[in-house]
Amino acid sequence: MEENIYLMPDGVITSKIGEYIKRHRLRQGFTQTVLADEAQVSYSTVRAIEGGRIGNFDSLLRVMRVLGVLDVFVPLTKDDELSPTEYLKLVGSLNGNRRKRGFRKDKRGNSKKENSEW
Repeated sequence: MEENIYLMPDGVITSKIGEYIKRHRLRQGFTQTVLADEAQVSYSTVRAIEGGRIGNFDSLLRVMRVLGVLDVFVPLTKDDELSPTEYLKLVGSLNGNRRKRGFRKDKRGNSKKENSEW
């Protein structure tokens, strides 16, 4: 049974990503040094990623590209197009949540509207 990723702490998720990278590196016969050279990142970056310490997303992408595992990001790169009706509902709901302009209060706490000189 799969674990629910939403219930996992961030550290567990990054550790699992690191393990995933390491498994793929080993399956393909790369050493950490060779992978680092191919991905144009430092050796310590590869070690950190495999240890679950992903400090730079660009470095992670470079490593994943070399390993040929970027396909996990395909769902994130697809454009979800909104229908015109969905767009209007979304824009309407955003406009409905706008903050109203506040009024100044005098020393007694009474609201008074500012008069514009325009």
